[in-house]
Amino acid sequence: MNNTTSLSSNSLLQEGEPDKGRLHGLMQGFRALVANPVHLISFVVLCVVIIAAISAPAVAPHDPTMQSLPLRLKPPIWQSGSVSGYWLGTDALGRDLLSRMIYGARISLVVGVCAVLLQGFIGVIVGLLSGYYGKWVDNTLMRIADVQQSIPFLILAVALAAVVRPSLTNIIFVLGVSGWVTYGRVVRGQVLSVRELEFVEAARALGSGHLRIILRHILPNVMSSITVIGTLTVSTMILAEASLSFLGMGVPPPTPTWGGMVADGRNYISSAWWVSILPGILIFITVLSINLVGDRLREVLDPTLRGD
Repeated sequence: MNNTTSLSSNSLLQEGEPDKGRLHGLMQGFRALVANPVHLISFVVLCVVIIAAISAPAVAPHDPTMQSLPLRLKPPIWQSGSVSGYWLGTDALGRDLLSRMIYGARISLVVGVCAVLLQGFIGVIVGLLSGYYGKWVDNTLMRIADVQQSIPFLILAVALAAVVRPSLTNIIFVLGVSGWVTYGRVVRGQVLSVRELEFVEAARALGSGHLRIILRHILPNVMSSITVIGTLTVSTMILAEASLSFLGMGVPPPTPTWGGMVADGRNYISSAWWVSILPGILIFITVLSINLVGDRLREVLDPTLRGD
C-alpha cells in the first residue's frame, strides 16, 4: 500500500512539474520575443496579417471581385499613371489588388490552420497508438507512413487535388491527409520513451485503463512537440495552398488567393509587374514571419534549447 501511495505521489509530482515548467518557459519566451527586434517585428507582422484577414470587409477599400476594364493594369500609387484609391494598383480585370490581397489572406490562413489541425489530429492518433501499443500495431501504421513518405508531399497533394473537385474544403482535406506523417513519427518516438516513465507505471499500478493513460498521462507530455510542429507547418501549408492555386488546382476563382494572384499576373510581368510580385512578396513575408515566431516557440518549449 505504501508503495502504491508513493507511486501515486510521484505521478502527481511529475505531472505537475511539466505544467509549471511550460508556463515558466512561455513567460520567458514572451519576454524574449519582445526583447528581440527580429522576432518582435515578425510577431507584429503576423498579427497585422491575421487582423486584416479577420476584418477584411472593414479594411478592404473595394470589393475584391468587382471588375472594371477601364481600370485594368493600373500601377501602384507611387508610379505615374496610378488611380486614386487603388493603392497597389489593379490586375488584368481592373480588380483592386490590395483588396484581393487582404481577402486572399483569409484563404491562406484558414487553409494553413485547418490543414495543420487535420494533420495533427490524424498524426497524433497514429503516433499515440503506434508508440503505446507497439508490436503489430506499430509495424502496420509505420509501414503505411513509410509508403506515404516515399511520395513527395507536393506531388501527392497535386494528385489528390486532381481527383477531387476544387474547393476550400477539399483543399484543406487534401493537404491534411497528405501531411500527417511528421506528426505521427515524432509523437511515436516520444511516446516510446514516455510510456516507460514512473508516473505511467504508477497509473497502470493504480488500475487506469489504456485510454486514460494515453489521454491523461502521455498526451500532455508530447503536446509541446505537437505545438512546435504545428506552428512551423502552417507556413508550409500556406506555400502548398499557394502552389496548388498557382497550378489552378486550389480554391477556384473568383475567390482571391495569393497563389492565384501570382498566376494571374505571370503573363504581365514585363508590363505590370505588381500583379504577381506584390502577392509573392506578401507570401514571402508571411511565411518568414511564421517561421521566425515558430522558431522562437521551439526554443521556448524545448528545455534543451532554453539554456535554463
